[in-house]
Amino acid sequence: MSEELGVEPVVWGYDEELLQAELLGLDLEADSLFRFSEKICLVQITDGKRGVLVDPLEQDLSELAQRLLSRPLWMHGADYDMALMRRDWGGVPVKVWDTQIGARLLGCRKFGYANLVEEFFGVVLSKGSQKADWGKRPLPDKMAQYALNDVKYLIPMARKIEAGLRELGRFEWFEESCDWDRERALERSDNKDNAWRIKGSGKFDRKTLAFLKAVWTWRESEAAKWDRPSFMVAGNKDLLAWSIAAANGERLDLNRSMRPDRRRRLLEGVEAARSLKPDEWPEKVRAPRRERDREREKLVDALLAKREKKGEELGIEPSVLGSRASFEAFASGDSSKLMGWQKSVMELA
Repeated sequence: MSEELGVEPVVWGYDEELLQAELLGLDLEADSLFRFSEKICLVQITDGKRGVLVDPLEQDLSELAQRLLSRPLWMHGADYDMALMRRDWGGVPVKVWDTQIGARLLGCRKFGYANLVEEFFGVVLSKGSQKADWGKRPLPDKMAQYALNDVKYLIPMARKIEAGLRELGRFEWFEESCDWDRERALERSDNKDNAWRIKGSGKFDRKTLAFLKAVWTWRESEAAKWDRPSFMVAGNKDLLAWSIAAANGERLDLNRSMRPDRRRRLLEGVEAARSLKPDEWPEKVRAPRRERDREREKLVDALLAKREKKGEELGIEPSVLGSRASFEAFASGDSSKLMGWQKSVMELA
């Protein structure tokens, strides 16, 4: 069964009755694919009976934001939305129940919102507006309906997931996992001092890192002026290739369609990096050297093998029981990277 768009009235705004509902679901839409300085563009709220849209681009949401942060909310894949709320609203909800976490603990292998709607309700949701520009106004009806569908099934799904977790005796795992993710969202650092050290640059020498920092800084400046995402200016692969070429004294392979003024600023940045003295080049970030410990490696291998077996027994993805990094930390004497329920299931408590 396919969910057709445009069959429900679009309700803008909220009321006190909605906010007082026993269960409340929330989703946010942002314009990260279209702007350098992303912002929350739409707030979707549901009590399981109706869904409403609230427009933060047209009204002050400071009071609503504080109301939402002060109560438990059901969300799906809440990590990104919590980061947005922390930045724009000054915090995260006192309690977040994440249906994605719950679905994984039930053993669902496809746990995207649309996947779960299809699994639990037999409804195939349209993905047409998934990468749309949510900063567009007036918001087309098709996009408004897509946004409403993003919360339409959230509370009914939450009830099914909670019932399933309680039946399996895993609801406490769910509670701890949700609290764990919320704490990580609060602790996440906004420090961007090393943001230029992009993936793929780990083996660069200091000279090449100097050029990387220069071209990355150029890209971010251009993206900010243009107010478009950084990838629209240049991709990470381009930055890596240009850094290597510059360090080797080679000509940068630049796209012919690049604007002349943008090209000029890029080459000026490269020349500025070329004029740096060696003691001005960025330092390499070196991970603490760990002596090879065969006993520790054997313990990690044993834990991973046990994780596979336990995951199969429980009918869940083994990674839900802990990441490789968390078991490596445990084998080194640090158990803080594992949740209590994970240690209990793995018989490590």
